[in-house]
Amino acid sequence: MIAGDPQADNTDLYAFTSPDRPDTVSLVANWIPFQEPNGGPNFYPFATGARYNIKIDNDGDAEPDIVYRWTFRNEDRRGNKTFLYNNGPVTSLDDPNLLFRQHYTLQRITRKGTRTLVRDALAAPSRTGAASMPDYGTLRRQATRQLAGGARTYAGQADDSFFLDLRVFDLLYGGNLKERGNDTLRGYNVNTIALQVPKKDLALKGDPGRNPVVGIWSTTDRRGAPARLGHHRAGGYHQVSRLGNPLVNEVVSSAGLKDAFNRLAPDKDHTVKPLVKRVLEPEVPVLVEKIYGVKAPPTPRRDLFEIFLTGLAKKTGGPLQADLNSQLLNKDARGARFTPAEMLRLNMAVPVTRDPNRLGVLAGDLQGFPNGRRLTDDVVDIELQALEGAAQTGRLVPALADGDRVNRNDTPFGGTFPYVALPQTAAVNQAG
Repeated sequence: MIAGDPQADNTDLYAFTSPDRPDTVSLVANWIPFQEPNGGPNFYPFATGARYNIKIDNDGDAEPDIVYRWTFRNEDRRGNKTFLYNNGPVTSLDDPNLLFRQHYTLQRITRKGTRTLVRDALAAPSRTGAASMPDYGTLRRQATRQLAGGARTYAGQADDSFFLDLRVFDLLYGGNLKERGNDTLRGYNVNTIALQVPKKDLALKGDPGRNPVVGIWSTTDRRGAPARLGHHRAGGYHQVSRLGNPLVNEVVSSAGLKDAFNRLAPDKDHTVKPLVKRVLEPEVPVLVEKIYGVKAPPTPRRDLFEIFLTGLAKKTGGPLQADLNSQLLNKDARGARFTPAEMLRLNMAVPVTRDPNRLGVLAGDLQGFPNGRRLTDDVVDIELQALEGAAQTGRLVPALADGDRVNRNDTPFGGTFPYVALPQTAAVNQAG
């Protein structure tokens, strides 16, 4: 269902200690996939009938302790006068040549109540081309808002940060590993919501020293969500999309579970036996063995249960005996309430890696995925190796060591918030 609603489709989630401000965490979430840069005349606005959320669980019960929520409204001055998004070069967000703008309000929601962090801020527009927006970097800087307490927020278009060869869906790279090395997302843009907040704003009891681990996921709520949502009544807002760890929604979940997963709260994950079975008895290793002859590790896969559902801690009793990123490591968390749930878990106490390794934890870089997710983490290669047992053995599987042969983004990331690359302008069908 979510494939038919791109404005609500959250495609990727990133969470990492900010490399230039290590007392903060940066959260980056993307929506609206496969934006061809020349897709006018309407281009790619955020939905006004949706709530875009980034949720935080800091005590391990799989319920959101903190919700950051963005809602948007349109300012459309085109009317019957023109079809153009802008009728001249746009040099600032308040340039009269920019005929379509989006404003947003950001709220922080906890059990104590709701606080508005910014009201009616301007989002960066879709980049309509070099003639229309000759200096998009200036527009991005203007759209990056400083908030009270040292936080920052950005909403607008960006280059798609995910790099991979999507021909994995053609029988795992063509059945002979020849279909590799092409960054399928090269040239495409997404809509990005980014937030940088002090670690104390996320940690249990505001103490990242005692309680450094948080679980993170993003969701979209639609007002009066489409029919076929089963028990939901018409009207109101309903969750229609959800994303935590990369590729869980897309690859770990089966096709028949996807709609349920997208509207499921994480605290219910462990109750859905078919979903848990997909983790304990994953499909990908079976396919790899069938197609390439690489023997699948024995099941049940308790290592994957740790990676995706509990985080890594010796207290979980799983085979990966390492204290890394489970909320069970938080000193003030109540172990009796700990609930296995799929979310991206980040240990904020792990220091920033001076020279990041794209393979993250598997390569000994403890700041990388699955301990959060940096923009540069090669999550396809990491997860493929983990599915083949590398997290248990501590060794990469030689036959799959090359992965998809797409090891970095086609455009460099920035060194300051919001870090994502500027949106592309060249037509995808002219790339290369």
